[in-house]
Amino acid sequence: MNVPPVPPAVTLPVHGSADRFPVRRIFCVGRNYAEHSREMGGDPTREAPFFFTKPADAVVISGATIPYPPKTADLHHEAELVVAIGKGGADIALADASAHIWGHAAGNDLTRRDLQAEAKAARRPWDMAKGFDNSAVIGALHAGPLPDAAITCTVDGRVTQSARLSDMIWSVPEIIAHLSGYVTLQAGDLIFTGTPAGVGPIGRGQTCTVAIEGLSPVTVTLA
Repeated sequence: MNVPPVPPAVTLPVHGSADRFPVRRIFCVGRNYAEHSREMGGDPTREAPFFFTKPADAVVISGATIPYPPKTADLHHEAELVVAIGKGGADIALADASAHIWGHAAGNDLTRRDLQAEAKAARRPWDMAKGFDNSAVIGALHAGPLPDAAITCTVDGRVTQSARLSDMIWSVPEIIAHLSGYVTLQAGDLIFTGTPAGVGPIGRGQTCTVAIEGLSPVTVTLA
């Protein structure tokens, strides 16, 4: 009996190096900026962090042109800081969380917003709204710490999102500590840390760029 071949490993480029960072799992934080929480109908003063996932093979590297995804008429961009885990652990203490970070990248959590709205209304999972093919757009990883920085998103050069990482409701160490209480984090895991207000559509033929000070920008074009 013939079995399918082992799929190639998913990896990300590392800034300034020929090395590649292996991707294990992708976790995403929902509603981690107050204004975005409000624009999505949430209350940032009452919600604990919650998480959803994307498959590793949803990764798209910067500069790619991807097909407009099926089953949606409302594809949205979500500019995010992506954190790469270099050392695993469970129930990580807040004071120790930063030591588990390998590096950071700019990311774009592409979302089929109409499918997400339908799932919310029916109280169903978001998987098909968030975890579809080519939905995790990630730039080159930069090793080491990242201070507070501006994060912006542009669509065909027009600014749609603009904030600072310090505007997060839950800081990166808090996210890591909280998430590691649910799952054992491992080296190679990635965490999308939430998006600022201003999420909006990307149409066919448009180019979307997410830029974070100190990191390589990440760009994707819809065919």
